[in-house]
Amino acid sequence: MTGADTRLAELLGALSLACDVAFGFPPEKVMRSCILSVELGRRHGLAHQELRDVFYVSLLQYAGCTAFAHEEAFYSAGDDIGMRNSLAHAISDPSPAAMSRFVRGVGRGAGVFARTRAVARLLLDASQTAYRHGHAMCEASVHLAGIVGMSGPVRTALAQICERWDGKGHPRRVEGEALALAMRVSHIGDYAEIAHHRDGRAAACALVKKQTGGQFDPALARTFLREADALLAAIEDGSVWDRFLAAEPVPHGRADADRIDDVARAFAEMADLKSVWTLGHSTGVAALADRAAVALSMDAEERRLLRCAAHLHDLGRLSAPNRIWDKPGPLSPSEWELVRLHTYWTERVLSRSPVLGDARHIACSAHERLDGAGYHRSAASAMLGGPARLLAAADMYHALCEPRPHRPAHAPAGAGELLLADVAAGRLDRDAAHAVLDAAGLARRRTRSAWPCGLTDREVEVLRLLSRGGTNKEIAASLGISPRTAQHHVIHIYQKIEVSSRAAAALFATENGLLDAIR
Repeated sequence: MTGADTRLAELLGALSLACDVAFGFPPEKVMRSCILSVELGRRHGLAHQELRDVFYVSLLQYAGCTAFAHEEAFYSAGDDIGMRNSLAHAISDPSPAAMSRFVRGVGRGAGVFARTRAVARLLLDASQTAYRHGHAMCEASVHLAGIVGMSGPVRTALAQICERWDGKGHPRRVEGEALALAMRVSHIGDYAEIAHHRDGRAAACALVKKQTGGQFDPALARTFLREADALLAAIEDGSVWDRFLAAEPVPHGRADADRIDDVARAFAEMADLKSVWTLGHSTGVAALADRAAVALSMDAEERRLLRCAAHLHDLGRLSAPNRIWDKPGPLSPSEWELVRLHTYWTERVLSRSPVLGDARHIACSAHERLDGAGYHRSAASAMLGGPARLLAAADMYHALCEPRPHRPAHAPAGAGELLLADVAAGRLDRDAAHAVLDAAGLARRRTRSAWPCGLTDREVEVLRLLSRGGTNKEIAASLGISPRTAQHHVIHIYQKIEVSSRAAAALFATENGLLDAIR
């Protein structure tokens, strides 16, 4: 990454593969949608800047894909990935048969009772769930696009991901010409691609024709139908990587070293947002590892590489449903296999971008151990360099200090003892572990002057519980207050930090260091 300056599209395109994984889509789905949208825009006569907006809106419209994962898991007996995938297919084919398939697919892999309860929850709360989903996905996408450095028009369009031309979308019922042009184009590219990869060209055309004037802008839909063969041919025949890069209007967006850091942090937040038990984990590990790297006298380039790897080391978590990450009891052998495979998926996503190649080798080694007992490669000490050893120690210590569904958070001193026990057993590097403990500042705790946005001590307590998925009733029970008082606190918190969804509140808490993690 030395002197790194690469195309922004190359970075975002590679990382969009994580969004494909999170939705259970075939690889390169987001890139195919992007190509389809830009080509539709060109054939419709959009101006140059409008095409640039379409390119980045299409590329980032799934950036908030994890924003509603906790709630999706609740409504699907833990299968948030299956529910997202089924819902996307149902939207792209709103026939009664497709909706029936969607309902039958809820809670796949769970027992009959759990699936029945999940379907009942979903049907009883359908309208409110759609509204909350719209808020969460839009707010998270806009937030993450801001970190990446997207323009105002792109962020405005991303706030309308779940809206429709006919005004029947969510959360604000935007309709017609009030819907951003870039999003109108991207809607067609997105859902036509889903229909196409499922059932081919005829299905894509049938969908666009059926949804003309409903979900889709009629003028853009007519252009699509007129040019359908040429448009769809552009996303067929193998990998579309080169065609995706060629689709970006010139001049191409660039990413220097600082922007690469920002992109990595944005996707770290996306990965951590998937489960309420991992909020702030990747960003916290990156900050801790970076401080420890100073103690080990790593140079600026090594630190930058380590920081990028630490931010991205858990991208592969998106490959496993939340019933794995949120399970309060022991994992079965098959469930453990999904856990072990998440580092493989991290490696596969990062392998697409040459500029992330060096970070990839470090990132996918976060769960390796010096004695070869780690995963997914079971790499022994000779294969693990200094940065990989430091990341492994930082990841373990930070995770120990965070609550998990099967245990409460360890106190820093207790986490330090467990870390050193792994050193003594030959699993972790001694120098790396001591650097992490020094960086954690166990003997000195930071003082606080004031909470951000005028939050009170009580509101911060409520925000922590809310971010981790607590309901008003659960927050009240934890803090010894009434549910109504908890609800008032939540309302005031949303007003103060200017958000309207749990996901956006969780991102705020993560970025401002308000979660119960390393300080």
